[in-house]
Amino acid sequence: MSEHIPVLLTEVLEFLTPQPGGTFIDATVGAGGHSAAILERTGSEGRLLAIDRDEAALDLARTRLSNYHPRVVFRHANFSEVAEVAREEQFLGVDGIVADLGVSSMMLDRPERGFSFQADGPLDMRMDRREPLMASEIVNWTRETELADIIYKYGEERRSRPIARSIVRHRPHRTTGDLVRAIEAVRGKRSYDRIHPATRTFMALRLFVNKELEHLESFLESAPPLLAPGGRLVVIAFHSLEDRIVKHRLRDMRSVGRVLTKKVVRAAESERFANPRSRSARLRVMEKLDVHNRHSIRQEN
Repeated sequence: MSEHIPVLLTEVLEFLTPQPGGTFIDATVGAGGHSAAILERTGSEGRLLAIDRDEAALDLARTRLSNYHPRVVFRHANFSEVAEVAREEQFLGVDGIVADLGVSSMMLDRPERGFSFQADGPLDMRMDRREPLMASEIVNWTRETELADIIYKYGEERRSRPIARSIVRHRPHRTTGDLVRAIEAVRGKRSYDRIHPATRTFMALRLFVNKELEHLESFLESAPPLLAPGGRLVVIAFHSLEDRIVKHRLRDMRSVGRVLTKKVVRAAESERFANPRSRSARLRVMEKLDVHNRHSIRQEN
């Protein structure tokens, strides 16, 4: 298993500016890389709420962050449930919230999770194994036209229709390898745009199975009210569909916050070289306004 390296760590810390005694929420804690750096900077009085929908990742984070007990609270939940969890754990008026979206390297490294087309494994793709729907049900039982729509909408795959046709023709699919071969029957085994021919189809199925875009919308709506005035929301997306949602939703929050990233923040060349996952990372930040003070100033003027 490859070593977990938190993406855009320097940039996350620069925007969150954690101070001694600060309170923060990591809505997608993963292996705890971002959380460890935040806890280190908030000192003995700092607190952090660590949330993840993947129980295996949460167990890993518990181990990594054990030295910070009891300053860190762990919850197995979807990041879209951040408001409910924060209220239950008394994390209100926090100084910052970070969400690192997408599939983690830990999931990709485990063939039994079914996320990777690089190794054969069951067609699962569930980030939260409590959920009933697996990718195998989509590829084996969905109608061809609906399957093509899923691959096109969530994967932005231009050859979605012939790929869906091939998937249906080669049913049943029991493993990721079965699915890859059905895709390669249409797209070939070699890629001409530097990504694997199965990348977009696998991404589409993963997004659909886990309802990632829908959960992202809910998260972006419920996270800002949890921030204290001046608190910051940092979101790291990994593909255009996610980033588009983040960009537009943060822009629409002008009445409660201001966007600090006029242009999307990308990983430096040195990080892209050291950590290939960072190449597609896109960071955006919003700072919550003090609406009451701003209203008072307007009245005085």
